[in-house]
Amino acid sequence: MTPTLVRQHLPQAGSAPRVDQGARARDWSEIQERMLVPLYEAVYERLEVGSGTRLLGLGCGSGLALLMAAVRGAEVTGVECHSPERLALARERLLPAAPESPARGGARLVRRTPERAAAAYNLVTAFEPIGCLAGDSEGLAELLAGAVPVAERGTPVVLAGWGPPERCATSSVLRVAGKLADPLRSPGSWRPALRDDLEEVAQRAGLRPDGSGRVSCPFGYADVASARRGLLSTGLFDAAIEATDQEQVDKELAEALHPHRRADGTVWMPNVFRYLIATVP
Repeated sequence: MTPTLVRQHLPQAGSAPRVDQGARARDWSEIQERMLVPLYEAVYERLEVGSGTRLLGLGCGSGLALLMAAVRGAEVTGVECHSPERLALARERLLPAAPESPARGGARLVRRTPERAAAAYNLVTAFEPIGCLAGDSEGLAELLAGAVPVAERGTPVVLAGWGPPERCATSSVLRVAGKLADPLRSPGSWRPALRDDLEEVAQRAGLRPDGSGRVSCPFGYADVASARRGLLSTGLFDAAIEATDQEQVDKELAEALHPHRRADGTVWMPNVFRYLIATVP
């Protein structure tokens, strides 16, 4: 098992939101990232990820999906374009510095797009879901196209997206982000997922759609405060914070979460996510 983490440097438009990105990355790692574990497991089971898998994970976040693949025996490479803070946490998971926790199988960390190695990748994943904010697939097709030269012909490429709003309880909460961000007239406004979102991205990247599936990924939190931290860690509310302020976003987010609070104080929101398997021609 050889985990490798790669950070791509892409330009980002607009001013940086007034948030503590280090704290947000930690909340993502400790609270939110695990909500997508059913998605990771379903894909890995379907594609029989194991010791012969050489995985390239695009948008690897803090590395949970990579870790799960590595445990199955896969060699993993992670690309994190947008968050050096999340990348640092992925490094802690996959490349521990402590002598008692040696790196797995000679793991290494590089900071540029990987070049084709002797053994090309035979699985590419882009697990960060698209389809809840206008423009949230921008750049993904280019990122996928960049992965094609380092993958074997016929390699499966997995894309993920939000399911239809009527099957995603979190959609009602995400509308808060769009409502508050509207004065900016930014591309970060909420919109419902469309049926062909994933197929359109795959086709723009020159990939061939070859199957899909749906997975239940409920968002469950210990309390409203934990839910707020987890959802804010996604970055989906950053434009709203920039347009208003943290206090206003916290207030309206708590109100939107109230219908999903159960008698014991926990928060539970059933969701369905869709994944598409495309192949490298």
